[in-house]
Amino acid sequence: MQSLFQLKQLPVVLMASLVLMHTSLLFLSTLFICVHLSDQFQPFQYNALKQIQQFLNYPSVLTIFDSTWDFCNVESSPFLTIVCYEDNVTQLHITGNNGVFPPSLPQNFSIDALFSSISSLSNLKVLSLVSLGLWGPLPATIGKLSSMEILNLSSNYIDGFIPLELSYLNNLQTLVLDHNKFTGQIPRWVSSFNDLAVLSLKNNSLFGSLPSSISSSDNLRVLAMADNHLFGEIPGLQNLTNLQILDLKNNYFGPIFPVLHHKVVTVDIRNNSFKSSVPNELNSYFQLEKLDISINGLIGPFPPSLFSLPSINYIDISGNKLTGKLFQNMSCNAHLVFINLSSNLLTGELPACLQEKVEEGAVSYDGNCLSGEAGNQKPSSFCHNEALAVEVSPQKLRHKERKAMAVLVSSLVGGIVGLAVIVGLSLWVFQRRNRRAAMKGPSTRLITEKLSTVNTVKLLSDARYISETMKMGANLPTYRAFPLEELKEATNNFSHPSIVGEPSLIQIYRGKLGDGTAIVIRSIKMRKKHSPTMFTQHIEMISRLRHNHLVSCIGHCFECCPDDSTVGIVYFVFESLPNGTLRSSICGGGETLNWAQRIIAGIGVAKGIQFLHTGIMPGVFSNHLKITDVLLDPNFHVKICTYNLPLLAHQNAGFMGGAAVSSNGLKSNIGGREKEVEKDDIYDFGVILMEILVGRPIVSQNDVMVVKDIIQVSNKMDDTARRSIVDPTIIKECSTESLKTVMDICLRCLSDDPTARPSIEDVLWTLQFAAQLQDPWRHDSHHIHCLSDSNPNNLQEQISRG
Repeated sequence: MQSLFQLKQLPVVLMASLVLMHTSLLFLSTLFICVHLSDQFQPFQYNALKQIQQFLNYPSVLTIFDSTWDFCNVESSPFLTIVCYEDNVTQLHITGNNGVFPPSLPQNFSIDALFSSISSLSNLKVLSLVSLGLWGPLPATIGKLSSMEILNLSSNYIDGFIPLELSYLNNLQTLVLDHNKFTGQIPRWVSSFNDLAVLSLKNNSLFGSLPSSISSSDNLRVLAMADNHLFGEIPGLQNLTNLQILDLKNNYFGPIFPVLHHKVVTVDIRNNSFKSSVPNELNSYFQLEKLDISINGLIGPFPPSLFSLPSINYIDISGNKLTGKLFQNMSCNAHLVFINLSSNLLTGELPACLQEKVEEGAVSYDGNCLSGEAGNQKPSSFCHNEALAVEVSPQKLRHKERKAMAVLVSSLVGGIVGLAVIVGLSLWVFQRRNRRAAMKGPSTRLITEKLSTVNTVKLLSDARYISETMKMGANLPTYRAFPLEELKEATNNFSHPSIVGEPSLIQIYRGKLGDGTAIVIRSIKMRKKHSPTMFTQHIEMISRLRHNHLVSCIGHCFECCPDDSTVGIVYFVFESLPNGTLRSSICGGGETLNWAQRIIAGIGVAKGIQFLHTGIMPGVFSNHLKITDVLLDPNFHVKICTYNLPLLAHQNAGFMGGAAVSSNGLKSNIGGREKEVEKDDIYDFGVILMEILVGRPIVSQNDVMVVKDIIQVSNKMDDTARRSIVDPTIIKECSTESLKTVMDICLRCLSDDPTARPSIEDVLWTLQFAAQLQDPWRHDSHHIHCLSDSNPNNLQEQISRG
């Protein structure tokens, strides 16, 4: 009976065994497939990383591994970090030479190809490509990285608009695009990221206003838009309870002081157009560590209780019209390391708690009406009268706000805000000194202005939200008023060896500031008949001409003429460029620029002209441009040194930084050019392009006519004919399409009919197109060093500058 039962159970046992065996086989099969897929996926990512290395020609460590390389366990370095999760690359950090110099990209670099390979790493959560010299518009393929949480592309030369495809990255928490060449407006969709905590777009060419939708970015902790061309009123940010850093310096925001939440840690709105009073709510910002509201037009009382905020360590309110009375017994936070109260309307006495820090160099207070201080102070009546002059009723303030918005829109790339305050003050004292000079003789210096070099912002240390950015290079120093003693020291008391030229009422000196900055100084004698308003207008215009492709003025100084009290001397301080002219780099007989470098130079000149025409209001036209007026800076980037400003137009052509009248006779026979003054510079630019093409000086109008006819004939024939007339040193370098494109635009610029000449925007677009048509691999290696390691990867660097 038992045997019969066992026999009946046999099929059940057998069936269970079969099921178990089948399950085991299925598990082993699945395991085999998983291992197989893993083995296949690893080489796939390996190939992507190898391609990235080839596109960047960097970092070299990626070239020493073969297909068996376990890149997920490679040791991190300052140049390369790869992080994996479950055999998938989730973080990729590549940094160029510790952020000091970008690596040399290959000659056939393509940003589209680079991001095409990167997008194949579909599990990337963190991508950091810093200081690699990347150039070109950010490709749309960036939108394929749907898992991205942190994106840092800072310190490159990426240009164009911020692409819409970035909005596809729904998980984005940190977006850092600092120190690039992005243009256009800040997209409204930047506030669509639910988890966005860091938005940093510093040091680009963005313009327009800050989107009002930014006020709904509840998780935003860092908002950094410094060093752009942004303007308009700041939307209310009081609901951003997590916002800790607001960095909007060096823009044109205003006129109303931004409304913030009291938990903010850093507020830096230096050098904008804020004209209202400082809100009393600042007294409740108990977590505030840094406050920089300098170089604006702020009015009304300054709340001295800010000195004693529990977390404050940095305060800069200089260059405003803030009023108020200080007392010696006021309290201060012991951790204050920097205080600048200069150039305001403060009265009373410097608090004792600040006097202790004066000897440490941590406190500046010149240009106020403080009593009992050794610094350059004015009488208390001056601050009282000035304070009354700036009192504005609420109705008038609102009216001025509306007018300010219109002015801001029309002067998108305006000048140094607050300069008029300093200049007006200087002129007031200047006139008083003129009146006293006849009785008392020469007096002491007019302006003493202490300027801090401290320009640091304490960033949050939360690694999840912030990728550290690396700055490259340095911008021009802030425009300022120089004390005469500093200029004397820079020129060895204006000694004869420092004199460059001495035409009529203008003298030109070369010198070197205390920090080693090489400068050129122009001293102009002005009769008393010139009104203060005229001075202010011209100096404000001069201070606003600051651009990557213009020789810029960095400051001025007013003094009385020691020999004649009815004469004032204005010293203008310009940056000095040591590397000669564009002509000398094309026709100089030594190492000459190759074709790609010449396109770069042409684009730089065009961008300089574009800024003169449209970057400020009113535009500066009829600048009498010549190729000898295009200079090279220490990095061999081109800068225009001639622009048509009346105050600087009293000398011969050729001085760096000043407007000049052309003396080469190229314009004497051009009829009808008065009809459209904006096209004068287009014609002159055509002559510059002509010299770039033929590689020899064009010195007369007859030369222009002859060479123009030759270009017209050869351009209608074939490539051989075109190459027969260009500079022999570039014949083998330039591609057929690129050469023809440059010739076409050159001829259009030289049209006898001003209305037929292209706009500067057309010129710029065409030259950039010619640069794209140029085959990068045609570059001759012995020319590489001519333009700051100028090779095709730096071609776009120069295309994008400005």
